[in-house]
Amino acid sequence: MRQVNLGMIGGGTVGSGVFHALQLNGGLMASRIGVNVAIRKIAVKAFDEPRPYEIPRAVMTTDWRSVVNDPDVHLVAELVGGTTLAREIILSALKLGKPVITANKALLSAHGEELFATAEKFGANLYYEASVCGGIPIIKSLREGFVGNRIKALYGIVNGTCNYILTRMKLEGADFAAVLADAQKQGYAETPPDLDIDGWDAQHKIGILASLAHGFWVSPKKIHVEGIRPVSALDIKFARELGYTIKLLGIIKRNDDLRLAIDESKGRPARKSKIANRKCRVQVSVYPTLIPNSHVLAGVNHVFNAVFVRGDIVGDTLFYGRGAGKDATASAVLSDLADAALDLKLGTKYRLPPFVPHECAGAVMPIEDVVSQYFVRLNVADRPGVLAKIAAIFGQSKIGISSVIQPEGHEGESVPLIFMLHYATNGAVMKALSKIGKLPVVKSKPVMIRVESFE
Repeated sequence: MRQVNLGMIGGGTVGSGVFHALQLNGGLMASRIGVNVAIRKIAVKAFDEPRPYEIPRAVMTTDWRSVVNDPDVHLVAELVGGTTLAREIILSALKLGKPVITANKALLSAHGEELFATAEKFGANLYYEASVCGGIPIIKSLREGFVGNRIKALYGIVNGTCNYILTRMKLEGADFAAVLADAQKQGYAETPPDLDIDGWDAQHKIGILASLAHGFWVSPKKIHVEGIRPVSALDIKFARELGYTIKLLGIIKRNDDLRLAIDESKGRPARKSKIANRKCRVQVSVYPTLIPNSHVLAGVNHVFNAVFVRGDIVGDTLFYGRGAGKDATASAVLSDLADAALDLKLGTKYRLPPFVPHECAGAVMPIEDVVSQYFVRLNVADRPGVLAKIAAIFGQSKIGISSVIQPEGHEGESVPLIFMLHYATNGAVMKALSKIGKLPVVKSKPVMIRVESFE
């Protein structure tokens, strides 16, 4: 049986998890692919750093260059994280023609275009299954499993920390700040938690998936991002009463399905027959979203991730599992190791290209043009005539109101007022809310959360 030698950079949580997984199931993997993947050396920050699984001192070094440059190292796994040293490591290995496996979503988001171009130039391959959703095989599915499909829409719950916080807020009726503090104590949220709760981690992942789904590299700067800080227990309570669950959702959607037009008389996207042909654009966004309780994504709770993919031929599919952690990530790294080992065995220089431009090449839709329904919560003065003033502004903006809720039991100087709005562009709704927020009867900044119908 042929042997392929692996050099790993990083021996922390993920690196030691991969080492442990190879010790546990390396023989099983070898029997399946006909290639034995053997660890030759692991570069670490320090020999005595804490790690969940022990690594023998004999295979460790603190010099990553000696690992990458070793002629007996056939493939390299970068598991250090970050976007500076990791970039240098990957570029160094690719320029030597060595295949590279990475779990580094932040690096791919920031420098993916450069890394893939370098891999192509030097006849190497870059594998990145572990960069999105841990053990869920979504990268391989988009790149290979759905190669015969146009991806009409993709919806992802891709950040376990946010999903854990929102789940507990719903189940316990607790406020965001209290649940976040407890999540940090239990290790589910970092300190500071900004990368997760402000949506940036989800942005990295959804950008990678959008690039795969539509064949062009999506710049992070073009992805509209909102986190979950503004979501309150009150929003979750009213959403539940309306039949919805709030999730942080990454959304990738072709606009030739939405058609970017509103049938104002019915408050929903206009029929295709009513709209002239438009050049295809893609919505790529991350924001809190009201999801109907009847939809499968509403039941994805705690730290679990899920990706819902709609293809034009396959229809609707769902990928569900743990999106982070040493074992889930190690499983994805092993999948890439198997692919890389087979490619070396068979002399495969190039895999299926990750980004092949097609109909929507290079066109990301501005958030102002995105069409949605909306949940709006206002805190207003408790006196007659308030509703009429607010409804007048929505009417002047040609935004239809589907329902209004003024819950009982909140009597006082100010009370909550909930609107569910028909389909409208984000730009129109934001302008209307700006005007509404300036009314003397509105006592705090309006809260707006988009509603996804999955039509």
